[in-house]
Amino acid sequence: MSCVSKGGTQPPTCAYRKRGLRMNGNRRRLIDGVLVLTLLGAGAGWFVLTGDSRASRAAAAPAEAPVIPVAVATAEARDVPLERIGIGNVQALYSVLVRAQVTGYLDHYAVEEGQMVKKGDLLAVIDPRPFQAALDQARAQKAKDEANLYAAERDFQRYKILAQHEFQSWQNVDDQQGTVGALRASIKADEAAIEQAALNLEFAHITSPIDGRVGLRQIDPGNLVTANQSNGLITVTQVQPITAVFTLPERYLPEITEAMAQGPVKVRVFSADHHQYLAEGKLLTPDNQIDTSTGTIRLKAIFDNKDNRLWPGQYIEARVEVKELKGVTVVPEVAVERGAEGLFVFVVGPDHRVSVRRVEEATEQDRIAAISAGLKPGEVVVVNGQSRLAEGMTVAEHPADADERRGG
Repeated sequence: MSCVSKGGTQPPTCAYRKRGLRMNGNRRRLIDGVLVLTLLGAGAGWFVLTGDSRASRAAAAPAEAPVIPVAVATAEARDVPLERIGIGNVQALYSVLVRAQVTGYLDHYAVEEGQMVKKGDLLAVIDPRPFQAALDQARAQKAKDEANLYAAERDFQRYKILAQHEFQSWQNVDDQQGTVGALRASIKADEAAIEQAALNLEFAHITSPIDGRVGLRQIDPGNLVTANQSNGLITVTQVQPITAVFTLPERYLPEITEAMAQGPVKVRVFSADHHQYLAEGKLLTPDNQIDTSTGTIRLKAIFDNKDNRLWPGQYIEARVEVKELKGVTVVPEVAVERGAEGLFVFVVGPDHRVSVRRVEEATEQDRIAAISAGLKPGEVVVVNGQSRLAEGMTVAEHPADADERRGG
């Protein structure tokens, strides 16, 4: 039946049918929406469940041990000198404060400050003119006395002849002989005066008493200087050779005396920061007594110092070689660690795992540690990166460079 009439009106049954159709459409859309929401909820639940499962599996899986990068070095066998280390300072073999021996005005210096001089080299000149004049005067006086002596001797000879013929008294002869003797004595005094004047003239030209280095001048030219005044003109210090005086604990004295009995004992000198090598020399002698207040003994060594690396007053570290250790195991000093139970090193095995090894150290010098027990030549030790290591850790090693061997 058609729901459209000829007159344009709809029957009631057609209106109910359309309302029913609309209701059925709304119901289907509602059902479809519920199905979509149900599917989305199910998907979200599956995602959460699978995600939690993956997280739990990841948490349950064991973490891989980290590989620690380290620098390594190989232990070697080497002969190492056993040295006893003391501290002290450099002292000049001789040091002279040059003073004026005559009074006068300082004319000039003949050397520069810091110049190396030889014994007898001219250092300074005091105005020599007064001393030259005194020398000329003494010579003239001698010439005068010599002329008077000549005349007196001739008169003495004549007086004797006249006295023999009784034309002159013997008393006059004796007096004339006394005059001749006095004039001869005057000439002796003139000679002494000439010698003194010549010496004063020489003293006006001040020369170096030793080989050495000239210090800073203490008086400027133009000043009046007096003989033997307290403040000198300049200092001269012998620096080639030069000595060093240092102290060691008294317990090392038997070793040192035994080494000296076998021959010259080598002494090496380093800077006060223990790193810069300065010179090598030999031990001269220990002092004749031990300082009971400190339990130390002073020793003296001598050095050629051809390169002038040692300077008077310089603080130094002295290393006295008492014996030589043959074929000991050596590693870089930075490889040795100190723990609560003593010294140890980290040894790298063939499987690239590290183990803690207790060691005993014989000596340390020049950034090298001599190991007396606990390590063999050929074993690989860690020299950089120990702070991150523990027993059994895996490492990725690379050869240590120069800075790492020094601990830089």
